[in-house]
Amino acid sequence: MEIQILTKKDNPLLKRVEVTFKAVHKAEGTPARDAMRSELAKQLKATKDVVVIDRVESSFGRYESVGYAKVYPSKEVAVSIERHHILVRNRLAAAEVKEAKAAEAPPKPEAKPAPKKEEGPKPEAKPAKPEHKPEAKAEHKAERKPEHKEPKPEAKPEKPHAKEEKKAEHKPEAKKAEPKKKEGK
Repeated sequence: MEIQILTKKDNPLLKRVEVTFKAVHKAEGTPARDAMRSELAKQLKATKDVVVIDRVESSFGRYESVGYAKVYPSKEVAVSIERHHILVRNRLAAAEVKEAKAAEAPPKPEAKPAPKKEEGPKPEAKPAKPEHKPEAKAEHKAERKPEHKEPKPEAKPEKPHAKEEKKAEHKPEAKKAEPKKKEGK
């Protein structure tokens, strides 16, 4: 992996150096954030603890990733300024959010056994439905008498060339070119 620094900007208000970089990683996947931090630290002559990578974007089908990183003068300054989730991504802070919420939550009440129902007369069981027999249904159809059906009114026969006639209607007829006669004075 090779890292090229594209831009380097000093930000004295937040006490950091902001860097845009390009990581070229031929025949490999996108390198880990930790590996990129160590390479950036070497090039910027800083320790790995003070380099924070904000984002890295890879484009499909290319062996390049473009990223944005920040270099602080000390780890304490980085922890005081940076957002917590970015510090967790860079392994500068531990993800204690869920553990802290679980410690603050009151203990769950224990499940109480359900009260016993008084035993009274049991409801009567419903009789089972008879099973469906397909053979009986076939016999039943054979015994049916044919119903009297009224004849349907005859539908109007369609013209077989109706589409062709419609096409012919829409086609403009070719105009014959008639020579214009000039009237002279």
